[in-house]
Amino acid sequence: MSKGFMLVCDGSNGAGKTTVIKGIEAYLTSKGYEVVLTREPGGTEIGEKIREVILNPETPQMTDIAELMLFGAARAQHIEEKIKPALAAGKVVISDRFDAATFSFQHYARGIDLKIIKTINDLALNGFKPDMNIILDLEPELGLQRVQQRGEGLDRLEDEKIDFLKRARDGYLAQANAQPELFTVVDARHSQEQVLQQCLKVVDELVMRNS
Repeated sequence: MSKGFMLVCDGSNGAGKTTVIKGIEAYLTSKGYEVVLTREPGGTEIGEKIREVILNPETPQMTDIAELMLFGAARAQHIEEKIKPALAAGKVVISDRFDAATFSFQHYARGIDLKIIKTINDLALNGFKPDMNIILDLEPELGLQRVQQRGEGLDRLEDEKIDFLKRARDGYLAQANAQPELFTVVDARHSQEQVLQQCLKVVDELVMRNS
């Protein structure tokens, strides 16, 4: 049985995460892998309920620390209930966002002290980490245009001011620069097919590493 591995698809809003994740799933399935798709916040019954609270645009009164702790709670449940069992069974886990998003949105964008972020995240992770984070990088202005063109409403984080989203983007790039072994940045301005092909190169490397 092949060793399971976890890939995170993250980055700017409107950068095409959903399309890339579906493309990677189809590619790995064609190679005989069993793929588990999940997301953060969410992924479990408890996590999805927490997601409703975090992203609800009708809860603007939520404090920054409350938001951070809710993300941590959802992540702790996610890892133990869904991610670890899937990996132990040799499956590939693909998550739409993971802990890099917490550092980007709660530290770089919100300004919560890094030590507080690390304390909550370390409790949630309990030593766990994904094998690779693919960061789909896109200017926030273009990303929001794409979201609006899809005719979808904005969630509580997408509805933040553009400076907030720019700081979050800077956070992803800073993490990728500091940990190149765990992050790959893909320019999401290109066509969906070009972006997917770049991501599949990363997937192939992971497959080789874990075969």
